[in-house]
Amino acid sequence: MTHPGPLRSGPEAAPPTVAPGRTLGVVGGGQLARMFAQAAQRMGYSVAVLDPDPTSPAGAIAQHRVVADYADARGLGQLAALCAAVTTEFENVPAASLDRLAHTTPVAPGAAAVAVCQDRAAEKAHFRRSGIACAPNVVVDSEPSMAAVPDDLFPGVLKTARLGYDGKGQVRVGHRSELPAAWGALGNVVCILEKMLPLAHEISVVVARGASGDIVTLPVQQNLHRGGILAVTQVPCPAVSAELQQRAVSSAATLARDLGYVGVLCVEFFCLIDGSLVVNEMAPRPHNSGHYSIDGCDVSQFELQVRTLAGLPLAPPRLHSSCVMLNLMGDLWFGPSPRSAAEPATQDAPSASKPATQDAPSWAEVLALPGVHLHLYGKAEARPGRKMGHLTITAATPEKAQEIAREAAVRLGIELW
Repeated sequence: MTHPGPLRSGPEAAPPTVAPGRTLGVVGGGQLARMFAQAAQRMGYSVAVLDPDPTSPAGAIAQHRVVADYADARGLGQLAALCAAVTTEFENVPAASLDRLAHTTPVAPGAAAVAVCQDRAAEKAHFRRSGIACAPNVVVDSEPSMAAVPDDLFPGVLKTARLGYDGKGQVRVGHRSELPAAWGALGNVVCILEKMLPLAHEISVVVARGASGDIVTLPVQQNLHRGGILAVTQVPCPAVSAELQQRAVSSAATLARDLGYVGVLCVEFFCLIDGSLVVNEMAPRPHNSGHYSIDGCDVSQFELQVRTLAGLPLAPPRLHSSCVMLNLMGDLWFGPSPRSAAEPATQDAPSASKPATQDAPSWAEVLALPGVHLHLYGKAEARPGRKMGHLTITAATPEKAQEIAREAAVRLGIELW
């Protein structure tokens, strides 16, 4: 589902366009930055990457590499001097670093918007201000706050307010008596306790908003998680009504507008068994569930990221193929396993790793299937639970894409459904 044209959200004046030929910067050097760099370079830009890892996936293909911590003032200064505009790869880049860059260089998304997405308490407050329903929740940051938790929030999920993603920093809490131990297991840091809700489906909406206020979205994505990590994305959304999808698109656009957001934003939603919709969380960047757009849409989420950063027009993306996206986890390098390849590493192999070329899956068997597109992220080592790449299966119909995706999973030896 796409808008017929960009949605206007205000009278903001468009910033000067950053023309191809200049350098765009990204703070963070992982796979999201790598795919941003590939989109930018295809459009004629040079790319500069700041990351502390000298072997980062994005740094390996960028024209300029700044090896420095995300908070390093000298490194940030070097990045700013190279770039006409700068974006961020993921939400855990310090907002203060983005603010420092913004003193001399256009930055999108801005520090204030990223700071909201970095803190679950601030994020929930933003949902409430925008009138978008979310799961009932309270802040847990002390013994008195635990004692004050309403009984109807159990069973719930206790989540750290900061630095949690891909199922990390979360503990299920079935009963009040389990709350103190759960809080201790998370380090006694500020947390959010959310009531567990009866889920039917999980969906996400990728929004792109320009500084002019124009908004476009990718089609709604239906997602399947395993072990807290995204395993499968399907587009078109196979099991959610068009009306509920449109509500998700409208809600995501409202959240972006009310945040004054500029850039690509992913908003995740829960579809409940009773037919209602609640927002789960936001990611101030392109999202794993939007990777299919590289092969399935005429404008990918990464091209949208380039366009919002450079002040270029936002063309509404069109889905030209039905898609299924499968995450490729590091478990595939370790042979058959009783757990899903999308589940995180367990205690029997907490730190195992292998060179990415050692015991790699037989990609030829998978690529023999029609409509299969392989994306590997250039990571030097495979580890259980680490995202190494993804497969996108494109086909003329959703049913055919699903059929081929299931066969690809069989050939890889993973069980996702």
